[in-house]
Amino acid sequence: MMRILLFLGTNLAVILVASITLRLLGVDAYLSQNGMNMTGLLIFCFIFGMAGSVVSLFISKWMAKRSTGTVVIETPSNATEKWLLDTVAELARDAGIKTPEVGIFPAQQSNAFATGWKKDDALVAVSAGLLNRMKPEEIRAVLAHEIGHVANGDMVTLALIQGVLNTFVMFFARVVAQVVDSFLRKDDNGGLGFFGYFAVVIVAEIVFGLIASAIVAWFSRFREYRADAAGASLAGSGAMINALARLKAETQMPDQMPDTLTAFAITTGQSRRLMEKLFASHPPLDERIRALKEAAYRQ
Repeated sequence: MMRILLFLGTNLAVILVASITLRLLGVDAYLSQNGMNMTGLLIFCFIFGMAGSVVSLFISKWMAKRSTGTVVIETPSNATEKWLLDTVAELARDAGIKTPEVGIFPAQQSNAFATGWKKDDALVAVSAGLLNRMKPEEIRAVLAHEIGHVANGDMVTLALIQGVLNTFVMFFARVVAQVVDSFLRKDDNGGLGFFGYFAVVIVAEIVFGLIASAIVAWFSRFREYRADAAGASLAGSGAMINALARLKAETQMPDQMPDTLTAFAITTGQSRRLMEKLFASHPPLDERIRALKEAAYRQ
């Protein structure tokens, strides 16, 4: 549950910082004094709502390397690293994208992630535990899954969706505050006042932010199925299924992935509670395995 709280907290923090900025710049006061200009409000919310997502996207590789301790393989120092580079290059060629940077991060749990601001400037990294315990064909399937994320443009799409949702969270929170202020106002007196208006905005943003986070999580789960399908296409359905089964067996191990990269990892364990399922970035591994088996049966 702590992972879910951190995920929601990060997203809401972006919105709240943008809201404080709007308040300090006098945008809220101007709109309140001069009537609700929907077009102007939407433009301001779009600028601030998208800013955090776009900046995060552009620095995603840098953040990933620093937060996970990923070491990019420039020149392979052993046979395993050379195989890793050659395999990623082969999979990227088959997927029709430029070969991403390849790295290894020091986590004992088998895991991997992909990030980057565009398809031809990405990073694919695997954990040391994955390299130590998985079979080569299973590692190849995991790499294919991550290449699938890159080829599908999932990093860009996720950032854009988050930015758009942030825009509407900020927008509708101010509409709600304006409606409440108008309801309480009599002639030129009453109303929420400066601090009351801001408090209503913050509460509304938290409520709408939770809804937006659930939508982002739903999309994240959807794209995991797409990446699994891409991994099965590139590395074979059997290998992809075996890799997910191996990951399932390790779900009880301590998770070494930073919460900021949860949505980009290949696994985050099994979610059983309702709230965890609603805000989980990944579907349960059993469901992912079942989807792959059903797709293989239909072929």
